[in-house]
Amino acid sequence: MCGITGIYAFNEVGRFNMINLSGATDKISSRGPDSKGMFTEYNVGLGHRRLSIIDTSSDGNQPMHDDSGRFTIIFNGEIYNYRELRAGLERLGVTFQSNSDTEVLLKLFIREKKDCLGKLNGFFSFAIFDKEENSLFIARDRIGIKPLLYYHDEDKLIFGSEMKSILAYGIEKEIDYTSLYQYLQFNYIIAPATILKGVKKLLPGHFMMIKGKQVQIEKYYQVAYNRNALNPNNLSYEQQKQQLIDKLEKSVKKRLVADVPLGAFLSGGIDSSVITALASRHVEKLNTFSIGYKDEPFFDETKYANLVAKKFDTNHTVFSLSNQDLYEHLFDILDYIDEPFADSSAIPVYILSKHTREIATVALSGDGADEMFSGYNKHSASLRVAKGGTAAQLVKGALPLWNILPKSRNNAVGNKIRQLQRFAIGMRLSNKERYWRWAQFTSESEAFNVLNKSSKEQLDQDDFKQKKLEILKYINGNGDINDVLYTDMHLVLTNDMLTKVDLMSMANSLEIRVPFLDHELVDFAFSLPQSSKINENMRKRILQDSFRDILPPELYNRPKHGFEIPLLKWFRSELRSLIEHDLLRDQFIQEQNIFDGEEIKKLKKKLFSSNPGDIHARIWGLIVFQWWWKKNMA
Repeated sequence: MCGITGIYAFNEVGRFNMINLSGATDKISSRGPDSKGMFTEYNVGLGHRRLSIIDTSSDGNQPMHDDSGRFTIIFNGEIYNYRELRAGLERLGVTFQSNSDTEVLLKLFIREKKDCLGKLNGFFSFAIFDKEENSLFIARDRIGIKPLLYYHDEDKLIFGSEMKSILAYGIEKEIDYTSLYQYLQFNYIIAPATILKGVKKLLPGHFMMIKGKQVQIEKYYQVAYNRNALNPNNLSYEQQKQQLIDKLEKSVKKRLVADVPLGAFLSGGIDSSVITALASRHVEKLNTFSIGYKDEPFFDETKYANLVAKKFDTNHTVFSLSNQDLYEHLFDILDYIDEPFADSSAIPVYILSKHTREIATVALSGDGADEMFSGYNKHSASLRVAKGGTAAQLVKGALPLWNILPKSRNNAVGNKIRQLQRFAIGMRLSNKERYWRWAQFTSESEAFNVLNKSSKEQLDQDDFKQKKLEILKYINGNGDINDVLYTDMHLVLTNDMLTKVDLMSMANSLEIRVPFLDHELVDFAFSLPQSSKINENMRKRILQDSFRDILPPELYNRPKHGFEIPLLKWFRSELRSLIEHDLLRDQFIQEQNIFDGEEIKKLKKKLFSSNPGDIHARIWGLIVFQWWWKKNMA
């Protein structure tokens, strides 16, 4: 696991920017604290920060060159099948100077060029320079576990693992108001866009070839999904379960290869418990890590994590946190985020990664299972809408009541009313619009209204509508949950969940591996029919049933308590001054000239009222943006 950055200059003006290569490489030092390396060749510069995982000797340092000196690679990620690939290359007469997966990747590319991507099992972003052709090849893994951003103008192409390395080259910074409009709705920005015009994200499963002044981007992979040909091998449910067990255990085993201490996150939920159960078959006294919440016993699930740890005899560590512990890390997180990203669950992920890094360098996680196997409330709600019935119609008809009743995430009754209101609104929408609304924190009209006149004029509504259509193109009219899950893979998983885990783990120099997102397992998951994943009584049905015999029975038939960061409490106490006298201060909003001052006043009034509803998520999104803006744009 590492950080990469580089530049390909098209002319002398572009070459001048190569003086920033060292600084850009330093900006991503937390991704690779073990060593720094750079390479320059007239119009090309490559920078690398290394977090040593496989072959921790200096033989694995980068940039790495082939024997002839023609090819040079910088690589971020892990290739889990590198040993098999190496053996195949050795049979062809290829020799190796190290035991690293980086060298295997380099020499596989030399022989097969872009076709090497189809043979890789892992997660990665990498760049390979061909000195003879003066070309640069850049690729990103199939699912988008590792990030890759780039900036392209008439003089140069710059790339990097994080926005902060791109900014270190001194590029022009201009807000993309379409991205800001999206951000205000979702609290994250949807790829390939970023918050800045000119900076883009290379999409998952894509590669880029740069030669001369030509920049070509191509797709090499897409998750296999055909809604009209599910379960093509006519597997029985029992056979499906056995295949899931086999494929997931194979995936976990591959992700246990490391030359450094390794462990697993263990929340006490089904997903992380399954990963722990399988990993413990291959690692004696597996290190496992959980977070407990001292001040929020309703959300504390360490009891269940402890049951799993005891059953599989893991070396278990619980980091018991108070709300003050969470608050104390808030500003470190805000400082690290280099593009507005306001999923508040990033806070416990950051702290868990920070504490885990004191013991291990690699940790397995259960991310991805919810998006593939139907784990969210909105999946159950979508199923209820599709099936209809009297109860659903009654909830829909009572929307005027839900609209006037007090709503809040801070108590059970207020939260239930909030959920009923969202369900009733969703029932009145088409399948596509319902998906979009349930994915949002803020409606399009609310997000639009919070922008001032100048910002609205710079917003490209046609561009926004086209991007929205592209995201929703997989949602069909028959309401199949697989359509929802497939869209989640492209929207929620890549732009929210994987971004969160990558940012917060890399801020602490911790590598996170995600067994559920092995591409062979992902393709299998999307061959399964809806009935295998969800019914009226159970979400993630096949995942729960497949491992029921080995997991503690207490994990089943209990409510899922997703932890709610006490944002509202902070906003009304510790952060009140920051909101009222700094980031959302009336005079600052006016001088900044992005947001509508009157709308911001309304939001602040609602925040401090007795009926805040979902306002805390909108306020948090504004705080994150304002902090980023003051740091990068003011």
